[in-house]
Amino acid sequence: MIEQDTIRLLRECDSGVKMGISSIDDVIDNVTSKELKCFLSKSKEKHSELSKEIDALLSKYHDEGKEPGPMLKGMSWIKTNVKLAVDYSDNTIADLMTDGCNMGIKSLSKYLNEYAAADEKSKDITKKLIKIEEDLSNQLRDYL
Repeated sequence: MIEQDTIRLLRECDSGVKMGISSIDDVIDNVTSKELKCFLSKSKEKHSELSKEIDALLSKYHDEGKEPGPMLKGMSWIKTNVKLAVDYSDNTIADLMTDGCNMGIKSLSKYLNEYAAADEKSKDITKKLIKIEEDLSNQLRDYL
């Protein structure tokens, strides 16, 4: 049971970290504020570092991880592009990214509870990812 929950939790983290990187990539070129661009770049770096750690653990379990669902990615892309078409501003980008962070925090917290038998290392990784999302969300508040 521990190994199954560990793998499942790591897969959800893998999907979440990939979704975070993809979301940042979708908006970063449209950011005008140097400070906001810096926040997003640093968050992407943290996501990428954690992704490597997740990949290493998943490899240990002979698992390839999990890509974000195509429906989720598609809906995110549509929402981003529609909102930016209407209002092409840092405020809109901050709003979109805050929504994404909040969704990530909610999902990861749910999975942390759902896969309670997971090992401590995977739980710690999940908590790190939640913290990265919380930190970015807090930094974005000045741009809302």
